Amino acid sequence: MNMFYFLVQQTMFFSIPLLIVALGGMFSERSGVINIALEGIMILGAFAGILFINTVQQMGAVGQGILLLAALVSMLAGILVSLFHAFASINLKANQIISGTAINLLAPALAIYIARAVYSVQGIPFSNQFRVDKVPLLGDIPVLGPMLFTNTYLTTFLGFFILVFSIFFLYKTRFGLHLRACGENPQAADSVGINVYTMRYAGVMLSGALAGLGGLVFVIPTSVEFNPEVSGYGFLALAVLIFGQWKPGRILFAAIFFGFLKAISSSYSGIEFLREIPISIYVYKMMPFIITLIVLTFSSRKSQAPKAAGIPFDKTRN
Repeated sequence: MNMFYFLVQQTMFFSIPLLIVALGGMFSERSGVINIALEGIMILGAFAGILFINTVQQMGAVGQGILLLAALVSMLAGILVSLFHAFASINLKANQIISGTAINLLAPALAIYIARAVYSVQGIPFSNQFRVDKVPLLGDIPVLGPMLFTNTYLTTFLGFFILVFSIFFLYKTRFGLHLRACGENPQAADSVGINVYTMRYAGVMLSGALAGLGGLVFVIPTSVEFNPEVSGYGFLALAVLIFGQWKPGRILFAAIFFGFLKAISSSYSGIEFLREIPISIYVYKMMPFIITLIVLTFSSRKSQAPKAAGIPFDKTRN
């Protein structure tokens, strides 16, 4: 039973950042802007958050409040980076794939440059003091307590809060309705007075905020030093987004599925029956990405992406 709890906890560590980043990609693409820059935004968001944590910890600060403030810093960094993508895609009507690729290429180089300029090294260390051994009262609930409320992080609960917020925001508010309209038929949305440019900027900025946060959420439970990379998680989040059909509920299940695969590939040495199977370590590390390709091959045929995603909107042509 302890092994089951361990697997669930590890799955949460890997699923929550996927969930957050994929939801970010959903907001951007629902507005009509493809955002494949999620990887680069994750890197710079994580870099800004970890840099903040390192700085305040050197000043002697402790507590969970540091993590929450770092989350805000990461979100602000993600928004700032996403604005470049939004300007290129919306105002300049640039190819959205090329714009996103440029950010993905720039992000690790920029983070390494700043890290070496500030610390003379590439990696930024931090003290991981954020693990919650046991949530009071909730940790005593049979089964659910050991699974979700022991050996956990605040970021796990933050991820579920963002999921609930996303469902409500997208389907129960006028803003969400306008956002979806801009991704499906921007000309029709414009004809009834919706500012398509504003809505697309909002979608991309939401995407940047969540991708930046997702970068920090990925690093905190899995490391005590940040090197400018997130193990391809931005691209895996895109796969989660597609597999989840741009819908929050399906994205959750897709994130858990891929997070479980990632947990297996990272923790197989601690699982006795897997450790005894004569399979190379590299097979386990490749497994999440191989299965991702297989799943996308079969699921992409029924893909229901927003109809106007990736198509620049030109008001003068209406």
